[in-house]
Amino acid sequence: MKISYVIVFVRDMQRSVAFYRDDLGFRLRFESSHWSELEAGGVTLAIHLAEGPGAPVEPGSEQPGTCRPGFAVPDLDEFHRRVTERGVMCLEEPRDVFGSRVALYRDPDGLAFSVGEDRDQQARPDVPEPGGVSE
Repeated sequence: MKISYVIVFVRDMQRSVAFYRDDLGFRLRFESSHWSELEAGGVTLAIHLAEGPGAPVEPGSEQPGTCRPGFAVPDLDEFHRRVTERGVMCLEEPRDVFGSRVALYRDPDGLAFSVGEDRDQQARPDVPEPGGVSE
């Protein structure tokens, strides 16, 4: 068994597509007013327009029934520099944790997501590159 897709429910489709595509660097597969998909390292990151308001949850106080996506990049420090320059909210600066290097960010709807450094150091075309969108 493997993960095929993750759905993120959002308030504003255009803003969220721009965030995940332009700020984080995921490749857009397709976009509609209620459902969009991005390529996320062999897994689909699906964005679905939410029907009601949501409340952001502070890191460390996650509620049952929620999840936190985790992404991998080849160079976390470069990724961190690039996304914070673009205004992405950083909740926890890059740090070493249990042999990994990770940071925590927040999307425009308040969803916390982790980004870790890809330890195998092999370039993968479907993982967001620090310099921009993967081709």
